[in-house]
Amino acid sequence: MTWYLIYIFIALIATLLSICFTPICILLAKKFNFYDKPLEQRHKTHTKNTPLLGGVAIFSAWSVSIFIGFILIKSAYFAKWLNCIKGEISGIFNVSDNIFFIALAALLAILLGLADDKFNMSAKIKLLGQILIAVIAVQYGDVKITIFVTNIIFTWFISIFWILFIMNAINFFDNMDGLAIGVGTIAIALFTVVAAINQQYFVASLGAVTFGSTLGFWFFNHSPASIFMGDAGSHFLGFIIAVISASVTYINSDSISYIPILIPVFILGIPVFDTIAVIFIRLYNRKPIYIGDNNHISHRFQAMGMSRKNAVAFVHLLTLIIGLGVLPLIWGDVKTTLILVFQSLAILLLIDRLQHIMKNKKLTDLENNK
Repeated sequence: MTWYLIYIFIALIATLLSICFTPICILLAKKFNFYDKPLEQRHKTHTKNTPLLGGVAIFSAWSVSIFIGFILIKSAYFAKWLNCIKGEISGIFNVSDNIFFIALAALLAILLGLADDKFNMSAKIKLLGQILIAVIAVQYGDVKITIFVTNIIFTWFISIFWILFIMNAINFFDNMDGLAIGVGTIAIALFTVVAAINQQYFVASLGAVTFGSTLGFWFFNHSPASIFMGDAGSHFLGFIIAVISASVTYINSDSISYIPILIPVFILGIPVFDTIAVIFIRLYNRKPIYIGDNNHISHRFQAMGMSRKNAVAFVHLLTLIIGLGVLPLIWGDVKTTLILVFQSLAILLLIDRLQHIMKNKKLTDLENNK
């Protein structure tokens, strides 16, 4: 029970710091004229200039929370209070080098995103920066996905691909007030729960810090947003989600099959599904995949008649439903896990069919009204 109280304490500290840092970043954005200007890109639909340093606020809360954590662990008072988990605490110091390089890569993600926010970098340069960030995390931060394969080249490839894919998926997904940060916060909470269940103290602590940092920012980013996280925030959020999801162990002593390794794919099912769908749509229309448009799942819900706020809330609920639905894969037998996997796929297919039907209906109504 002690560790669960620690996770709650960590999340509260990070939340409070995020709530404190975000208004400061709003003021800084106004002072240095760091705004998201809707007229600069045609696919953007907000109507006023909005402060664009939300990513800095999230990262500040995240990094300061980690620093405070190390200070508290080393202090004599908290050392007594944490004496009952002394062995586990020492293990956290054993991975301090990994934490440093993960934090370094996260800082680079923020800087890369800030540069893109300010100067609108080319897709090639941005991709090179993302690859560098992924390499640091994999090589020096020890963020590795094996999927039961010991080949070093395969591990490197799949780990770097996962980080790059999730970074860009979250970047693509940040298209409405509160959408990406809400989905990211829900996903991080679920990954933290899985890590806590499997007694991965370091990963769960990192998840709790991230959850608090994003939750605090969510209060300012939901509709109508008073600040955007920008590419800096979406790069950081995507990076840290990829790191945490890759670091969680999904197979434990209670697992009866290897199917639980699909848990992260389904927890992130909505942004993953949305990214793949949008890429296919852009390729079909012969448009560059890196140019933004209004074909995302949230836009399609809006086209069905939902308000932007309701479309965002609906996506959040879907993320939570699918995520909670696959958590039992940790303990379920093969038959149970297969049913849950097909259930999640059916939900995604249902949403796709509903949106397709509504789109065709609107086109038919327009034809009939001519």
